[in-house]
Amino acid sequence: MGVMVDVHQLYKYPFEQVVAIYLRKYPSPMEKNVTAVKTVEEKNDLSTGIVYRRRIATCQNVIPEILRKVSVLQVSEIYLEEESWLNVQERNMLLKTHCLTWTKFASLSEESVFRKSLENPNWTEFIQKGRISITGAGLLNCVLEAFAQAFFNQGVKKGIKIMETLLQEQYGCPLS
Repeated sequence: MGVMVDVHQLYKYPFEQVVAIYLRKYPSPMEKNVTAVKTVEEKNDLSTGIVYRRRIATCQNVIPEILRKVSVLQVSEIYLEEESWLNVQERNMLLKTHCLTWTKFASLSEESVFRKSLENPNWTEFIQKGRISITGAGLLNCVLEAFAQAFFNQGVKKGIKIMETLLQEQYGCPLS
């Protein structure tokens, strides 16, 4: 079956500022579930100007204890891998994220893009499409997917709020 998420957010800040905040947004006291983000690879393609990064995020396992009766869910941390391609000249950054934990039982994938807004080049659009599907947990598949959808939706709202807060703290009120 699977759970889908589709997000479109407009930040009234320039692309460069939004990307700078995004790349250092975690860990943060505003989001205690993300405990670490480590850049494990970074390459700058001199011919295209594209900066490639691969980062690993460490997150606390937020699955409720009652659902952790399933042995495979009894882990304290979840790991996510994010790859990004930053094109400063074109003013866009593509991101692909997937879960490294539970790969035999669950699939989490996201594709996101930050890009200069067509409405105003001093603003930045954020578009994200994500999918979570769970297999191999028998009757719990639907329960875990329902939990995942609620958590995913809450996480998106929290992530946007953190971005807006950090942007305002760093750069002041949004541009009009």
